[in-house]
Amino acid sequence: MGIAKILGIVLIAAGALGLLFGDFSFNKASHELKLGPLELSVTEKQTVPVPTWASLAAIAAGVGLLVFGGSKKG
Repeated sequence: MGIAKILGIVLIAAGALGLLFGDFSFNKASHELKLGPLELSVTEKQTVPVPTWASLAAIAAGVGLLVFGGSKKG
């Protein structure tokens, strides 16, 4: 299996997950205060929306790579 086919499968999976979940979240830790042995840290939850058009474009690109990426002419 070539690189193009693997990349196509990854793009299709990423696009499908983007359509399924719609956004992803992660925690961002920032240290506000360090005073000797005491440390105050703030954890902030960040949410990033995944646009529907980006998910559909990833699926289309993945299908394109699967269909046309592995063809060898010669």
